[in-house]
Parts: sequence; C-alpha cells; structure tokens
Amino acid sequence: MTCYEDLMYRGLIKDVASEDLQKVLDGKPISFYWGTDPTADSLTIGHYSSLITAKRLAKYGHHPILLVGGATGLIGDPRPTAEREIISKETLNKYYDCIKGQVSKIFGGNVEIVNNYDWFKDINWIDFLRDVGKYINVNYMLNKDIISRRLEEGITFAEFAYTLMQGYDYLYLYENKNVTLQCAGSDQWGNITTGVELIGKKLGKQVNAFTMPLILDANGKKIGKSEGNALWLDINKTSSYDLYQYLINTDDSKVEEYLKVFTFLTKEEIEDIMKKHLEKPEDRIAQKALSKEFITDLHGKEEFEKAFNQSNALFSGNIKSLKAEDLLNEFKEVNHFNVEVGENIIDMLVRGNVCTSKREAREMVSGNAITLNGEKITDLEKIINEEDLIEGKVLLLKKGKKNYFLGIK
Repeated sequence: MTCYEDLMYRGLIKDVASEDLQKVLDGKPISFYWGTDPTADSLTIGHYSSLITAKRLAKYGHHPILLVGGATGLIGDPRPTAEREIISKETLNKYYDCIKGQVSKIFGGNVEIVNNYDWFKDINWIDFLRDVGKYINVNYMLNKDIISRRLEEGITFAEFAYTLMQGYDYLYLYENKNVTLQCAGSDQWGNITTGVELIGKKLGKQVNAFTMPLILDANGKKIGKSEGNALWLDINKTSSYDLYQYLINTDDSKVEEYLKVFTFLTKEEIEDIMKKHLEKPEDRIAQKALSKEFITDLHGKEEFEKAFNQSNALFSGNIKSLKAEDLLNEFKEVNHFNVEVGENIIDMLVRGNVCTSKREAREMVSGNAITLNGEKITDLEKIINEEDLIEGKVLLLKKGKKNYFLGIK
C-alpha cells in the first residue's frame, strides 16, 4: 500500500484541509507535526492512536516533529463544557519533561521534539495582535465548534485566543522547519484549520492538514483521562498487566478497529486474524494479537511476556509462580492488610476485612469460597505460616470469584 492507502484502510483520515492529500502523502518526503499540551505527567492511549499514526508517516519517509505545548499548556485548550484548570509553570515544566521523554522513547529517539514556549516567550502582545490577530476574523473564530458551544455559558478571552496560538504554531513551524502538514485528533479540527487559514492569508501559501477519528470504547466513550477511564502510557501508572487485561477484554465490535489503529500488522495479516477469530470467537484470537502487538510496540517484548505470564498464572491459579514484586504492583489498588505468621485463617480473614465476622469467614471457608495463593482453603483450623508467603513477603487471598486482598508481611 501507499501511505495514503494505508491510512485510509485503517480509517485514520477523517477531516481534510488540502488540495490533494493523497499527492502530499504519497509524494516526496515532507515535514509534518502533531502536538499536545503537557496537562499530565503521562500521555494516554487516546494520544497513542495519534502517535502511532505519526510513526506510520515516518515509516513512509516523512519527517515527524512532535510539539509539546509549554506555552499553550499554560492557557488551556477550550473544553466543550467548562474552563480548564490553570496549571502552574513549575508543574507544567515537570509534565513537559515527562512527556518529552515518553515521546522520545516511543519513537526510539528518532523524532524531533519542540516546545512552543521557545518561540512564544519572546513575542510581545502588540506584535502578536499585528502579526496574528490581524489575519483571523472574529466571526471565523466564533464559528469554531467548541467556541460556539461555550458562548452561551461563557468563555474567557484566554480560551478564545487559544486557537490563535495554535495557528501561530503552524505558521512558525512552516517558516522555520518547512512543515507543510499537521495531523491531529478530530477534536482539534477547529484549531488546526486556523493555522492553515493564517498561513494562507499572511503568506499566500497552501499547507495541509488532516484529522484522525477519536478512538472510542464499546460504550461510545472517548478513551482519555478526561473521561475517567484513562489508560496511561507510563508503565508506572498503567502496568503492562493492566493494559493487557484491558486489551484482552476488548469488545468483539471494536477489536478489528483497534488492530488497524494500534498495530503495524498488514491488511493481509489483520484479515487472516479476523477470519480465524470469527470462526472461534471464544478463543479471543484477535484480542490476543492486539495485546501482543500493542504492548510489544509500546513497552517491549519482555513486558508483554511478563503481562501474559502473570495473566495466565492468575487465571490458572498458579499464583506461586509469580514474584512478590509482581503481586505488589498488580494488586496495588486492592485492600491490603498486615500478615501475622502463626495466625488462624479465620482470625486473619476478619482482621484483614476480607470477611465481616468469624461466622461469615467460617461460611466462606466451608463453602470453598476462599483461595490462598490460588489454592482453595477448606481447613477451618488452617494456620498461616512462612511457606504461605511468596518470597517471604506477600500472600494473595481471593474471596468468591473477583474479590482480591493482598497480605503483606
């Protein structure tokens, strides 16, 4: 496939501002950019769909420039419902460093990263009004989708002017880096067309832009931190195991889309996977392929194998094959309690708040509803000993089918 055909097959082109995007993408190498504001110390899967598209363009020979908005991040992109919280300069600089390192790692160091604070910090207010504001009509700005939706409840001037700042980013990169294409998520359409408009009016030049559809889950919700279901690209915020669990449980209605968007598998490979998947959907062949490709590309082969083995161990009940560190990481969100060697199992269940009373604890044990490190406990007189602790540090209790508790010595 050509670059354009590949993006179209994967459903990665939504809105277009270009006389001939196919000619641009399939022609000689160009410089393009994608940008994000550092509003957290990590990007999410929502960002990753754009980053991996940028990697695709790079694989076809185009030069990627990733902009992390140290200046625009201080203002905040208008949200559809309410103004964003202002981030302090110190916090934003910390976030910038985190995201810069994250993006560089994702691209294996083969990417140019820029900070728009570097050119905004020396621009004075009068120059900005003359060099940017003079070329963009207020009526044009009012017609932007998010701005028009905010007018009734109110929008600050800072938010209103945000689109001018992003438009100037494109102008600056065009003049100084020869950037002729911007790509972004579809929620940025209003902002990126401001850049196209500014370059056209100020310089009389035609540049290009396209947006990618936002990636939604099976419930139609955006996958991002603002939706409360964030999956972070930072392995310390979302472990490979947690990411594996999310991907392996991808709804059948979304898995082919995710294979196209999040992996570098070819059209033929995806079609073969989906054919096998549809023959035996209970085997989750497509979800397994998605998990492997996604995690391997993001965190490496070892992290995928680690997540895969941990999942298999937990599913099969072979908890003792895991390391104490793995359990501490993967079950950091569940209830923890201190283990006392020599204590009766019933007393521990009550003291650890696994059960509300000794009566319930005895009923749970007698009903085969308590497992210790994957093994069912049936002895009401069971005493917790050193051998029950993995690496002498932790033990994992499960009550019923889904309720986990971690005991730590």
